[in-house]
Amino acid sequence: MIPTAPVVRAVQLEKRYRKMVAVDRITFDVRAGETFGLLGPNGAGKTTTMRMMACISPPTSGELSVNGLDVYRHSRAIRDFLGVVAQHDGLDPDLSARNNLIVHARYYGLLGKPAEARADEVLEFFGLTAKAGDDVDNLSGGLKRRLTIARAFMHRPRMVILDEPTTGLDPQSRNRVWEQLAVLKQAGVTIAMSTHYMEEAAALCDRLVIIDHGRILAEGTPGEVVHRFAGSETAIIRVEPGAREPLVASMTQRGYHVYDHGTALVVHGRDGDRPVVDGVDATRISYRTSTLEDAFLALTGRELRDE
Repeated sequence: MIPTAPVVRAVQLEKRYRKMVAVDRITFDVRAGETFGLLGPNGAGKTTTMRMMACISPPTSGELSVNGLDVYRHSRAIRDFLGVVAQHDGLDPDLSARNNLIVHARYYGLLGKPAEARADEVLEFFGLTAKAGDDVDNLSGGLKRRLTIARAFMHRPRMVILDEPTTGLDPQSRNRVWEQLAVLKQAGVTIAMSTHYMEEAAALCDRLVIIDHGRILAEGTPGEVVHRFAGSETAIIRVEPGAREPLVASMTQRGYHVYDHGTALVVHGRDGDRPVVDGVDATRISYRTSTLEDAFLALTGRELRDE
């Protein structure tokens, strides 16, 4: 089977704002039909990367193509190919939920009865039919977010870019969005998304990159990233105050990264192994399965939510 060309191809992609480097010569690709994730703390370069992919912000240098088209020369055609969900909703508060969709469809040449029919179809898919006539200002935050995501699919894009799609949603609404994105993926839609929720990335993403300070620190499937940077298990070590510093020194000498969580020290495994903590002075040692958040912490030294 001949491999298909990537939907997005970035080579040495860079974005500068005067002297500040927001994206520092990163290289990655997004494959057709996959869900691709970008993880990183605020200011890491995720949103800037997505804005370049969406032809909202031009790269400073490097190569970037979407659907085989160069972003420098074919930005209009690329925008027609994409659906984009930004962090901020940008809904028109003077229009109903349904009319927000119909007006948005005009930007893509979808007018009249076909636009109305498509709006009804999208509202039903995203579970918003009962709210079709409601003013946007009367919708809850979760419903507004779902409407924003629904709007991006009015013109049947083959790829959608979602910047923090479920931030601020309650767990029920977040799970509903997950289910809908999974259905869209099964229909062949390519998805590129950033997220602050590690469980979301682990559940939805086929592949992902972890980015910090504008540079890619890791790339692979969620399982590969966890295996490589957090091992199979993570140790939780509880120690008396006086034994804390010697234990940290001992584990650091062995090449482990040790993180202080107040009442306990956290030590991640590496390269698929569990951390070896025998021979240390500890009051209690327990193990748990390593997660994507453990890998993120091992790579960046900070938790994703503590920004």
